[in-house]
Amino acid sequence: MLRWITHNRLYDLARQGRRLTPWWALLPLAWFILLFTQIITLPLVLLMSGREGLASGQPVALSGLMQGLLLAVAFGAVVLLVWLWVRLYEKRGLATLGLERGGVLRRYGRGLLIGLLTFAGAVGLMALFGFVAPEASDPSRVGLAALGGVLLVIPGWLVQGAGEEVLTRGWIMPTMAARYRPWLGILVSSLFFTLAHGLNPNLTALALVNLFLYGLFAAVYALREGSLWGVCAFHSAWNWAQGNLFGLAVSGNQAAGGTLLDLMETGPDRFTGGAFGPEGGLAVTLMLLAGIAIMLAWDRLPFSRH
Repeated sequence: MLRWITHNRLYDLARQGRRLTPWWALLPLAWFILLFTQIITLPLVLLMSGREGLASGQPVALSGLMQGLLLAVAFGAVVLLVWLWVRLYEKRGLATLGLERGGVLRRYGRGLLIGLLTFAGAVGLMALFGFVAPEASDPSRVGLAALGGVLLVIPGWLVQGAGEEVLTRGWIMPTMAARYRPWLGILVSSLFFTLAHGLNPNLTALALVNLFLYGLFAAVYALREGSLWGVCAFHSAWNWAQGNLFGLAVSGNQAAGGTLLDLMETGPDRFTGGAFGPEGGLAVTLMLLAGIAIMLAWDRLPFSRH
């Protein structure tokens, strides 16, 4: 029933190269890529966060533009470095990272919709228990007044979601699965994703659990679809919804660019996530567990490749 986990198009694509990177080189290289891309964006980060920098009373549209630029540079560099490695060492192309051309618009559009609905479901759970409420904030940074910033930041989130997915579910997971075992690819990529967020502010034990669950969900999503397009879109829509649709923290960080709605958590941190944002709470835990269960149990999902 779960043959799509043990025999998958993503693994076949990875095997198209002349060689597969061994684990002892794969994981250090993946950490180097993350570190290097953070270093090259450091000047832009300092510019945005400095006392006299762009973060000091900047217009919401400029805030969104700069945040989008920061995300695009950092995670665009991740995609570039992964592609260079697989092209020069493994001798395979960008499409073999799960980015084949077939069905791109359908998969990407579906991923955006599912990402928005899934995160909205977590907010809905919090609202159901009365654990979320509107927050009083600067009117110039909320609603229609913030629309420019909210839209300008979207390209950055699109690149950011793709960058993290290309690194983890596009490269680490299928490489480990094709060279060693499928379950090892899923486990290692999920652990890597979790630890990559280990220095995020306001991190809690439950947040780490949810990050790992997100890694598992993203893995089974990508495998169920046999492609990376859908999960890239899901990831981007999920993060944009957190920060710029609902105005909540994204993995411990406040998103720039304004927000269409500005909500705040009013319930217990264990359910809402507190300062880390919903990803640190049980509402997201429940949504991710439900998502994983659906992917594993429903063989006739439209994600299946027949």
